Amino acid sequence: MGDHVFKSKYSMEEIERNFKDADFFNGIREGLEEALAYEKGKASAQTIARKRSLPDVDVKAERESLDMTQKAFANVLGVSKRTVEAWETGRSTPSPTAKNLIYLISQKPDLVLMLQEARHDYSI
Repeated sequence: MGDHVFKSKYSMEEIERNFKDADFFNGIREGLEEALAYEKGKASAQTIARKRSLPDVDVKAERESLDMTQKAFANVLGVSKRTVEAWETGRSTPSPTAKNLIYLISQKPDLVLMLQEARHDYSI
């Protein structure tokens, strides 16, 4: 068998930054606890949610790259301006849903227009 080569669109620095705060021990422990609960009949395979790690998002950098105010960015995400401020200053972190949305917007900035239009359509 040949050697396997890992290819990624992310640089080693981005990959390392993504896993910088990863707690592998607790992740393994949680997985073992889920497996034990399943074995004891206390959980079904369908009830065990798998967590997917996304690259870290820099809320301020993403917002600024779109040339948006905190208020406008908050409106697109469906959160308050204060929430965006808290994310940008590190007082809190985005929820998994918000993080997913910010990540998607970073990959496809056109989504901002779609979200703005959708919010406008539903507010009429």
